[in-house]
Amino acid sequence: MEVYKLRMIIEYQELKRRTEKLGIILDRWLTDDLDFEPSCPFELLESQFHVMKAYLSILAQRAEIEHIDLGYDFVNDRSKEDY
Repeated sequence: MEVYKLRMIIEYQELKRRTEKLGIILDRWLTDDLDFEPSCPFELLESQFHVMKAYLSILAQRAEIEHIDLGYDFVNDRSKEDY
């Protein structure tokens, strides 16, 4: 697989994980279930969350056009051409 495709998969998977974690923080903030005091205002983090979701959508659209499997499993799906 081409290096740029691998980089895109990594970028998507990392961004997806971070977006999910930020979503959990925002949900817990709304239910007063955070175990820390955020220094940023809720609205700023909420805006960041929406931008991250939009970027995920853009990456998914690109991946579809370029036939890139964003669910690629780096542990189990490797082939010799990936080295």
